[in-house]
Amino acid sequence: MDQLSQSLRDAPIIEKDGYHYFVHPISDGVPMLEPGLLREIVIRIIRKANLENVDKIVTPAAMGIHISTAVSLMTDIPLVVIRKRQYGLDGETPLFQQTGYSESQMFINDVDEGDRVLVLDDVLSTGGTLSAICAALEDIGAELVDVVAVIKKVGGENKLDDTPYAAKTLINVDVVDGEVVIVDENGDD
Repeated sequence: MDQLSQSLRDAPIIEKDGYHYFVHPISDGVPMLEPGLLREIVIRIIRKANLENVDKIVTPAAMGIHISTAVSLMTDIPLVVIRKRQYGLDGETPLFQQTGYSESQMFINDVDEGDRVLVLDDVLSTGGTLSAICAALEDIGAELVDVVAVIKKVGGENKLDDTPYAAKTLINVDVVDGEVVIVDENGDD
């Protein structure tokens, strides 16, 4: 069994406002992220993502940063972090994201019209973050070469389903009776 599957099966579940949430090193930074797990995930992303002619990796703060940094180091593709803080730089683009448990505004810098981007995130749950990011990148005029999330939580509403955007995932899970259940060990395209 691979490390990602086992780490998800071992993940504790918490409830936040009726939302069942697994606590995992990829999505939460706790428990500690072992280098072997991160290495496995990065190799799987590199194998699954379309990296041909990608100019930039784009990821939301905060939990996409460690994954995207590792992918950037392995591929030499520059990294753009979408921040929850406004900096007021030229060309900064705001976006509004809504997840199953929060709402916030985020800001994109350093993505220009014509840039070919890979969007990379830790978890696809409600699709709120990824759909907002993809729409904002399209508004900028960037080309979405690929969208990849490490983990997809199935079983609920996915706002990405109502958009022209699709995300590849490495593994699909559900939370059933307080436990993580692996739905598809290879994710989906």
